[in-house]
Amino acid sequence: MKKLILLTAISFIWMSAILPLNASAADITVGATTWYAWWDMNRSGSNGNATEFDPAFLYGPMLSIKFNDDYNLTFVYLYGKFDMNEPDGTTSEIARNDSDLALNYRLNNFFKIFAGAKYMSYSIKNDMDHIGIGPGAGISAVFPVGGDFFILGNISGLYLWGEEKYKGSSTNSDAKYNEYGSNASLSLAYYIVPASTTISLGGRYQIFKTMYESSSTNDDMQHKFYGVTLSANYSFSI
Repeated sequence: MKKLILLTAISFIWMSAILPLNASAADITVGATTWYAWWDMNRSGSNGNATEFDPAFLYGPMLSIKFNDDYNLTFVYLYGKFDMNEPDGTTSEIARNDSDLALNYRLNNFFKIFAGAKYMSYSIKNDMDHIGIGPGAGISAVFPVGGDFFILGNISGLYLWGEEKYKGSSTNSDAKYNEYGSNASLSLAYYIVPASTTISLGGRYQIFKTMYESSSTNDDMQHKFYGVTLSANYSFSI
């Protein structure tokens, strides 16, 4: 939590330091997004026996604040629950959170770069919590394809510090870890001019690896998330 607060504060301080002091208006975009995702997880010591997950929806709000033609701040939060099927035949419900806070800078009419803080976690009720926070950065693009249609894409990297805590387990102990990986998405969007609303449909792929400290007895893991995304956003000025 301390790292989350620190990284969030750094993002806002950075934003305040580089934005023009005379900015008096902002364009706001609010909306909702969903991701129907498959989750593949492999442990380094599993000998081919991978944990399997049923596909599930992650969903949540998004917010964008455009301060001028060059800078905007974005926030996206996703939450969902997966059924986790272990090799031994047991099934558990696992809740996952995925959140991004980023400051974006426009390079030209097509490309932006962004950097900020990322929070990822998953947990099993009355069993364990796996929580990580750290920086992320990447590049995004917007390409018109005719009429009010355009293509959106982005690719980014992440590096997180985290802790895994177990609740009353006799086989696992609390452990610290680092995670690194990347995200990529591509979608086709349509802007409904009279409604100031954008609808987009596409796909997203995320991969990251969990590396536990040497003192931990847990096996390192690789996670892959991939699936279909759908979002609707409404824009207005204040």
